Amino acid sequence: MRLIAEDGELDLAEGFLTADERAVLGARLLGELAWQSEEIALFGRQVAVPRLVCWYGDPGATYRYSGVSHEPLPWHEVLADLRARIEDFSGHVFNAVLCNRYRNGRDSMGWHADDEAELGERPFIASLSLGAERLFRIRHRGTGRTLDVPLRDGDLLLMGGELQSHWRHCVPRTARPCGERINLTFRRIVRWP
Repeated sequence: MRLIAEDGELDLAEGFLTADERAVLGARLLGELAWQSEEIALFGRQVAVPRLVCWYGDPGATYRYSGVSHEPLPWHEVLADLRARIEDFSGHVFNAVLCNRYRNGRDSMGWHADDEAELGERPFIASLSLGAERLFRIRHRGTGRTLDVPLRDGDLLLMGGELQSHWRHCVPRTARPCGERINLTFRRIVRWP
Protein backbone atom coordinates (compact mmCIF):
# COMPACT_ATOMS: atom_id res chain seq x y z
CA MET A 1 0.00 0.00 0.00
CA ARG A 2 1.50 3.36 -1.05
CA LEU A 3 1.38 5.87 1.82
CA ILE A 4 3.51 8.67 0.37
CA ALA A 5 4.35 9.45 -3.24
CA GLU A 6 5.33 13.13 -2.83
CA ASP A 7 9.07 13.85 -2.50
CA GLY A 8 9.84 10.18 -1.97
CA GLU A 9 8.14 6.84 -1.61
CA LEU A 10 6.71 5.18 1.49
CA ASP A 11 5.00 1.80 1.14
CA LEU A 12 3.53 -0.53 3.76
CA ALA A 13 3.21 -4.32 3.38
CA GLU A 14 0.93 -5.24 6.28
CA GLY A 15 1.42 -8.72 7.70
CA PHE A 16 4.56 -9.47 5.69
CA LEU A 17 5.27 -12.29 8.17
CA THR A 18 2.70 -14.87 9.31
CA ALA A 19 1.67 -15.15 12.97
CA ASP A 20 3.68 -18.37 13.39
CA GLU A 21 6.77 -16.79 11.84
CA ARG A 22 6.46 -13.68 14.00
CA ALA A 23 6.34 -15.66 17.24
CA VAL A 24 9.33 -17.87 16.43
CA LEU A 25 11.52 -15.20 14.83
CA GLY A 26 10.76 -12.59 17.48
CA ALA A 27 11.75 -14.95 20.31
CA ARG A 28 14.98 -15.94 18.55
CA LEU A 29 15.97 -12.36 17.80
CA LEU A 30 15.30 -11.24 21.39
CA GLY A 31 17.38 -14.09 22.79
CA GLU A 32 20.17 -14.47 20.23
CA LEU A 33 21.19 -11.04 18.92
CA ALA A 34 24.05 -9.09 20.53
CA TRP A 35 21.89 -6.30 21.98
CA GLN A 36 23.80 -3.45 23.59
CA SER A 37 23.30 -0.04 25.16
CA GLU A 38 25.15 2.83 23.59
CA GLU A 39 25.70 6.55 23.88
CA ILE A 40 25.58 9.05 21.03
CA ALA A 41 26.68 12.66 20.58
CA LEU A 42 23.65 14.95 20.73
CA PHE A 43 24.02 18.71 20.73
CA GLY A 44 27.63 18.41 21.85
CA ARG A 45 27.13 15.99 24.73
CA GLN A 46 26.99 12.22 25.17
CA VAL A 47 23.53 10.82 25.92
CA ALA A 48 22.23 7.27 26.39
CA VAL A 49 20.27 5.91 23.44
CA PRO A 50 16.72 5.13 24.64
CA ARG A 51 16.68 1.59 23.17
CA LEU A 52 19.06 -1.33 22.63
CA VAL A 53 20.83 -1.72 19.29
CA CYS A 54 23.08 -4.00 17.24
CA TRP A 55 24.52 -3.86 13.72
CA TYR A 56 24.99 -6.88 11.43
CA GLY A 57 26.23 -7.02 7.87
CA ASP A 58 28.80 -7.87 5.25
CA PRO A 59 32.48 -7.38 6.13
CA GLY A 60 33.39 -3.71 5.78
CA ALA A 61 29.79 -2.43 5.92
CA THR A 62 30.64 0.11 8.62
CA TYR A 63 27.94 2.63 9.50
CA ARG A 64 28.51 5.88 11.36
CA TYR A 65 25.77 8.05 12.83
CA SER A 66 25.52 10.47 15.76
CA GLY A 67 29.24 10.20 16.38
CA VAL A 68 29.23 6.39 16.77
CA SER A 69 30.91 4.00 14.34
CA HIS A 70 29.25 0.59 13.96
CA GLU A 71 31.36 -2.31 12.74
CA PRO A 72 29.17 -5.13 11.45
CA LEU A 73 28.81 -8.42 13.26
CA PRO A 74 28.60 -11.45 10.92
CA TRP A 75 25.07 -12.17 9.69
CA HIS A 76 22.91 -14.11 12.14
CA GLU A 77 21.03 -16.86 10.27
CA VAL A 78 17.58 -15.38 11.03
CA LEU A 79 18.68 -11.95 9.78
CA ALA A 80 20.24 -13.48 6.65
CA ASP A 81 17.03 -15.38 5.87
CA LEU A 82 14.89 -12.25 6.39
CA ARG A 83 17.26 -10.23 4.20
CA ALA A 84 16.83 -12.72 1.33
CA ARG A 85 13.02 -12.65 1.63
CA ILE A 86 12.88 -8.87 1.74
CA GLU A 87 15.29 -8.58 -1.20
CA ASP A 88 13.03 -10.90 -3.25
CA PHE A 89 9.95 -8.91 -2.24
CA SER A 90 11.39 -5.41 -2.76
CA GLY A 91 13.80 -5.97 -5.66
CA HIS A 92 16.55 -4.21 -3.67
CA VAL A 93 19.83 -5.62 -2.33
CA PHE A 94 20.99 -5.02 1.26
CA ASN A 95 24.38 -5.54 2.89
CA ALA A 96 23.60 -4.59 6.51
CA VAL A 97 20.83 -4.28 9.07
CA LEU A 98 20.40 -2.00 12.07
CA CYS A 99 18.48 -3.78 14.81
CA ASN A 100 16.59 -1.69 17.39
CA ARG A 101 14.95 -3.14 20.50
CA TYR A 102 12.27 -1.02 22.13
CA ARG A 103 11.83 -2.53 25.60
CA ASN A 104 8.71 -0.52 26.51
CA GLY A 105 6.91 2.73 25.69
CA ARG A 106 9.73 4.83 27.17
CA ASP A 107 12.18 3.59 24.52
CA SER A 108 12.03 5.73 21.41
CA MET A 109 13.74 7.15 18.33
CA GLY A 110 13.89 10.93 17.90
CA TRP A 111 13.28 12.92 14.72
CA HIS A 112 15.88 12.10 12.07
CA ALA A 113 16.47 11.16 8.46
CA ASP A 114 18.60 8.24 7.34
CA ASP A 115 20.72 10.49 5.15
CA GLU A 116 24.29 9.57 6.12
CA ALA A 117 26.83 9.60 3.29
CA GLU A 118 27.38 5.82 3.61
CA LEU A 119 23.80 5.22 2.41
CA GLY A 120 24.17 7.18 -0.84
CA GLU A 121 21.93 9.88 -2.26
CA ARG A 122 18.67 7.94 -2.59
CA PRO A 123 18.80 5.19 0.03
CA PHE A 124 16.24 2.41 0.01
CA ILE A 125 15.48 1.10 3.50
CA ALA A 126 13.26 -1.84 4.42
CA SER A 127 11.98 -1.67 8.00
CA LEU A 128 10.49 -4.84 9.52
CA SER A 129 8.56 -4.67 12.82
CA LEU A 130 8.20 -7.57 15.27
CA GLY A 131 6.36 -7.45 18.57
CA ALA A 132 4.31 -4.67 20.10
CA GLU A 133 2.61 -2.09 17.89
CA ARG A 134 4.35 1.30 17.84
CA LEU A 135 3.63 4.54 16.05
CA PHE A 136 5.89 5.62 13.18
CA ARG A 137 5.53 9.36 12.58
CA ILE A 138 6.84 11.09 9.46
CA ARG A 139 6.98 14.84 8.74
CA HIS A 140 7.79 16.73 5.53
CA ARG A 141 10.71 19.12 6.01
CA GLY A 142 9.23 21.85 3.80
CA THR A 143 5.47 21.72 4.25
CA GLY A 144 5.29 20.31 7.78
CA ARG A 145 2.77 17.70 6.62
CA THR A 146 2.72 14.71 8.97
CA LEU A 147 1.55 11.14 8.69
CA ASP A 148 1.14 8.66 11.55
CA VAL A 149 1.56 4.98 10.68
CA PRO A 150 0.85 2.33 13.34
CA LEU A 151 3.39 -0.45 12.74
CA ARG A 152 2.15 -3.84 13.85
CA ASP A 153 3.79 -7.19 14.42
CA GLY A 154 5.06 -8.46 11.04
CA ASP A 155 4.58 -5.23 9.04
CA LEU A 156 7.20 -4.22 6.47
CA LEU A 157 7.71 -0.51 5.72
CA LEU A 158 9.64 0.43 2.57
CA MET A 159 11.27 3.87 2.26
CA GLY A 160 12.81 4.96 -1.02
CA GLY A 161 13.39 7.62 -3.64
CA GLU A 162 13.96 11.11 -2.22
CA LEU A 163 12.18 10.33 1.06
CA GLN A 164 15.24 10.80 3.31
CA SER A 165 16.00 14.18 1.68
CA HIS A 166 12.51 15.62 2.16
CA TRP A 167 11.07 13.86 5.21
CA ARG A 168 12.11 13.15 8.82
CA HIS A 169 10.69 10.36 10.94
CA CYS A 170 10.56 9.16 14.54
CA VAL A 171 9.16 6.52 16.88
CA PRO A 172 7.83 8.66 19.77
CA ARG A 173 7.58 7.64 23.40
CA THR A 174 4.17 6.54 24.58
CA ALA A 175 2.51 6.42 28.00
CA ARG A 176 0.30 3.63 26.72
CA PRO A 177 1.42 0.28 28.14
CA CYS A 178 3.12 -1.77 25.45
CA GLY A 179 5.42 -4.73 25.21
CA GLU A 180 8.75 -5.14 23.47
CA ARG A 181 9.24 -4.34 19.82
CA ILE A 182 12.10 -5.22 17.50
CA ASN A 183 12.67 -3.12 14.41
CA LEU A 184 15.05 -4.34 11.71
CA THR A 185 16.10 -1.73 9.15
CA PHE A 186 17.82 -3.36 6.20
CA ARG A 187 20.15 -0.98 4.33
CA ARG A 188 22.83 -0.86 1.67
CA ILE A 189 26.12 0.75 2.61
CA VAL A 190 27.49 2.21 -0.63
CA ARG A 191 30.38 4.33 0.65
CA TRP A 192 32.95 3.10 3.12
CA PRO A 193 33.88 5.73 5.72
